[in-house]
Amino acid sequence: MSWDCGLRYMFSVSPALQPGNMCILHDKEDLSRLEMVQRLAKDGCRFLQNHSKGPERTSEPQSDEAVRVCLRERGHDVLVLQRISSEQPALSASARGGGREEEDSSNDSVVSDRYMVVSGTPEKILEHLLNDLTLDDDQGTTQSKESDTLLDDFLLTYPVFMSTSDLCQALLGHYCTKRYRGKEDRKEALERKRKVLHLVTEWMALCKDFLREDEHVKLFLKTLYRYVLDELYEHPALEKDVRELQKLYQLHRRHTVDEYSPQRKSKALFHQLSLKENGLQSRTTQRETKEVLCHVYITMDSFLSMRAHGGVVAQELLQAVAERMDVPQGKLVLVAVTYNGGRLLLQPQDRVFSDSLRPVGRLHVCRKDLGEVLNPFTDNSELQQRTARMLSLNTWDVAVALTNFDWTIFDSIHEQELVYFTFSRQGSSNHTVALELLLQRCNEVQLWVMTEVLLCPTLCKRVQLIKKFIKIAAHCKAQRNLNCFFAIIMGLNTAAVSRLSQTWEKIPGKFKKLFSELETITDPSLNHKAYRESFKKMKAPKIPFPPLLLKDITFIHEGNKTFHDNLVNFEKLHMIADTVRLIRQCQKDHMGNGITQKSSAEVRAYIDYLHIIDNQQTLFELSHRLEPRT
Repeated sequence: MSWDCGLRYMFSVSPALQPGNMCILHDKEDLSRLEMVQRLAKDGCRFLQNHSKGPERTSEPQSDEAVRVCLRERGHDVLVLQRISSEQPALSASARGGGREEEDSSNDSVVSDRYMVVSGTPEKILEHLLNDLTLDDDQGTTQSKESDTLLDDFLLTYPVFMSTSDLCQALLGHYCTKRYRGKEDRKEALERKRKVLHLVTEWMALCKDFLREDEHVKLFLKTLYRYVLDELYEHPALEKDVRELQKLYQLHRRHTVDEYSPQRKSKALFHQLSLKENGLQSRTTQRETKEVLCHVYITMDSFLSMRAHGGVVAQELLQAVAERMDVPQGKLVLVAVTYNGGRLLLQPQDRVFSDSLRPVGRLHVCRKDLGEVLNPFTDNSELQQRTARMLSLNTWDVAVALTNFDWTIFDSIHEQELVYFTFSRQGSSNHTVALELLLQRCNEVQLWVMTEVLLCPTLCKRVQLIKKFIKIAAHCKAQRNLNCFFAIIMGLNTAAVSRLSQTWEKIPGKFKKLFSELETITDPSLNHKAYRESFKKMKAPKIPFPPLLLKDITFIHEGNKTFHDNLVNFEKLHMIADTVRLIRQCQKDHMGNGITQKSSAEVRAYIDYLHIIDNQQTLFELSHRLEPRT
């Protein structure tokens, strides 16, 4: 196979090239020749192939779709690309802005050839990404907005192969191109700068507040903003990008660009434009606004799961526990048992969480008046009186409160949290707080179901309680909250609860049938086929079952190498990006299908402070106490 467009000398291509083989660029050590080919393609130059058959297009796939192009530097591969052809309607294809467009008047369709990244070094992948961007002269944005583009894949998965600091430095390097000679070089340099600015805009729009705490990003934005202001005199076309920077990063200047037009004022005036970050919140303020689940142990094996803000102090927790346990606050103290076994008596204004939103230790509430301060509660009477209150709550209201609670957490999860969580990069704990919170909530709801059932002393009330939980699970499914739905079903299916044969025998037939139908959705067979089909039919917004999502990403991670011969395996990262995009799809509400509803204040107060036993041995002892072995 050969290409005949006046550029054949650029490539060393075997005429007998078979699908899956590679053609290698030998003459140049960079992307300049490939850039030229791509630019000609975008300008309408047709790439003709020497086939024995006529030029008619067939419905069967062309063999050249598997052709890969390998770029080498100093004898080593630095980038491997694969040419992909796709046939789209003419209007759709023109909107895509693909690599090659060939019109066919007979069927009004367009064949578009693009070079997709297979593997490469981080620097060359970024370079190719910038080369591949297409700017619209009117809007200054890329024409392609498809979710599976290289840009989105790169921005979602770059933490796998480069740090945020490295990405910032690389982008600054691409923006500060070498001095140009001649009109064409000047135009090309301006286009490269605008592409870098667009990539940064897309990066910040995608990450939102996820990177706001990163000091490297803060410094990068300040530096880039100053660079753009410095070059505004030479490149007036960057004025629109300056406005976009101001809007996105909330960087406020003392004067506007219009007041200092390049035609009226000298370049030196742009250094007078001050850079302020009044719109950026301080580190402390942002940390305090984040919500966390706080475990306060009231016995050695049971705790209150309390919803609190990141800046909560010991006095606030003591007040909430005192109200919940109906004990005077003055008789309580809060003790943190550190992970190395130490004990710390927290003062009223001591913060409970560190900057990384991790607790200072395992929190215990103790009585002041006992001989030993650290002796926890031993009175479980409050635990024995919960059944009546739980049975008095409306099941739909309970499901609404659970869904609202989960949605608050899920809506704050960023797609990259799944990437950090899976690859466990150093220092990633600060980037996975919301995801870990949702996983923690799923586990807590499961334990809560077990706790409520196993602390119910009488058989008839235990039957009513299980019926209630079955209805709550069905309501959670109807409200598109699969996180709580799974947690409740798994809680009822645990050995400590499912072994209560006398209790399950008393469950009415229609509830047993409903439970069986709900149980089918949690069936793990055929890779959770029942769950996937049911979830796919649900409209967004919706809350998925996060452990299964993490399982999918882990399978991709474990089953594919991250690097091939020191090159980033971008095919693997594309699969991961395609999976984590599910978070974005589930969070969107295009049709106004809002997931949250108003809930009763009484029910909300109950759900916000779940009383949970997390000791499996204690739970089994309670189970055998209710129904001893025969």
